[in-house]
Amino acid sequence: MIEELVHKHYWINNDNCAITTMSILSEYFNIAINQQVYDALIGMNGAGTFGAQCGLVEGTLTFIGVIGKFKGFSNNKIENLCKDFALKYKTEKESILCNDLRPQGFSKDNPPHLCEKLTVDSVSFSIDFIEKNVK
Repeated sequence: MIEELVHKHYWINNDNCAITTMSILSEYFNIAINQQVYDALIGMNGAGTFGAQCGLVEGTLTFIGVIGKFKGFSNNKIENLCKDFALKYKTEKESILCNDLRPQGFSKDNPPHLCEKLTVDSVSFSIDFIEKNVK
């Protein structure tokens, strides 16, 4: 299911990785996301192309905030969950920076959607983290 959704978001919708992540997590956990959140995630793609924090991480961190508030968590609890996620992601993938994670880095000659496999792996990782830690 995740592979098909990632492929659709990248190749049909031409969504960035943060929006793709947020959309799939929203669907999986059945939590509606306001369009303004998706609008905000557009800007995160710019930071990623600069090599900053990866949108796969940003999309999940944003979703943890949304689901945390949905479940009535305090700001402090949400912040700690986000820190824990970022640390575990960095341990698993060796970085949270787009510049490090993106296959082949950034070049005008890169084919589109180089991160499709990484996205599938990352969304699966995010779902597992949320299922285990957001109760």
